[in-house]
Amino acid sequence: MKYHALAFAAALFSTASAFVQNAPRSFVPSTVTIPRDVISLAMAEKAFDQEQFNAEGKEMRLKHLEEQAMYALKISCENYGNAVFPNALIAGDVVITHLLHRLGYLKDGKCTVMCVDTFHLFPETMEFLREIEEYYGFKAEVFCAEGVPVGDKAAFDAKYGADLWKEDIEQYDKVCKVEPFQRGLKTLKTDCMINGRTRWQGFERAWIDLFENAPIGGGLAKCNPLAYWTLEDTFNYIAKYEVPHHPLHAKGYPSIGDAKDTIPIPEDGSTRFVNFKFEGDPTPWLDYASERKGRFVGLANKDGSTKTECGIHVAGAEKTFDRDLWEDGAVKNIATKESVLEIKNSGKASMIAVYAPWCQFCQKMEDEFSQFAAQADIDVYKFRGDEERDFVQANLNAKSFPTVNIVKPDGSVVKYDSEERTVAAFNAFVEKELA
Repeated sequence: MKYHALAFAAALFSTASAFVQNAPRSFVPSTVTIPRDVISLAMAEKAFDQEQFNAEGKEMRLKHLEEQAMYALKISCENYGNAVFPNALIAGDVVITHLLHRLGYLKDGKCTVMCVDTFHLFPETMEFLREIEEYYGFKAEVFCAEGVPVGDKAAFDAKYGADLWKEDIEQYDKVCKVEPFQRGLKTLKTDCMINGRTRWQGFERAWIDLFENAPIGGGLAKCNPLAYWTLEDTFNYIAKYEVPHHPLHAKGYPSIGDAKDTIPIPEDGSTRFVNFKFEGDPTPWLDYASERKGRFVGLANKDGSTKTECGIHVAGAEKTFDRDLWEDGAVKNIATKESVLEIKNSGKASMIAVYAPWCQFCQKMEDEFSQFAAQADIDVYKFRGDEERDFVQANLNAKSFPTVNIVKPDGSVVKYDSEERTVAAFNAFVEKELA
């Protein structure tokens, strides 16, 4: 036992001397008769302040990570014309917000902050967004489900149903997350997307780097400034700079998503981040791949696998639909805006459905509209409108999908305003408008 104590002390002391400037080789005169193992242990304890060196090491690491993240953000905001930061207001995202503020990119407009409101977020989330908008002096661009005014949950429920997520979680993700996200990036003409994903978050993200190509449009630049951070690094940064952060961290939530499927970790809420320090054991939050354990709780993909992603950051994320509509049959495709104008000016009557292939209402009317086209005496067309929103709003009365129009021989366009999308209803509409 004594031998092991001596060996440990010797190893510890020899290590300590490498950290202590001008550390003497011998601290005690040879005439002193104190046992050498006691001397070695006492001197090692004095020379090697473990807590001090660990704290200094963490500070050195955080300093490096800060510089690396700011380097990545500078590359993104200085070299691209429309850098956009989709901000979910979770821990990593508030760090990026603070870094962008330090660099001046929030106020000078070199980076636009974008948020997606799913209409199922915690009430505290959008309130917190307003708080940091005021704190940092910026205004976020908020996007939500297509055809619904921002912040109007009643309108969402009326259009899509309050229980859409229970009925079809993949359709819910497309309508409430993926499509608004994609539309936001396109609306803001994004050429570089900044986001807070990290390798520490789990195996799906274990190999990301600072820069990559986003699975959107086949080549959008994507910046992951926190790629190499752990969640502990993130909270260390928040504590160091007293960064405004989501109030639900103080109630036991390591990550925050939809209220319907996000829980505290542990579930009793015993781990919290309050007044810039942890209360309780932080391990359940800070272990590898633990940050998102409280997300997507109780949800499964259609194949039965456990849900871990909403679809925004996965390969093929730009594909918000499984197939196009009216791929065969009598409904003719209009490929370009110019072709739309040619049809309007052709002097012939026709019917045009402005649609989005991911839209559940367009999908539901597919069969009836196909049958209508097969027996109609006029040409029946489809035109995809979600990629040409300004154009279809100006030329085809389309503020939401589907929008069905009669084009009269004089070029005027009349919108079909009924929710009854049947063959009989379409025939009646044509007969009335072309009588």
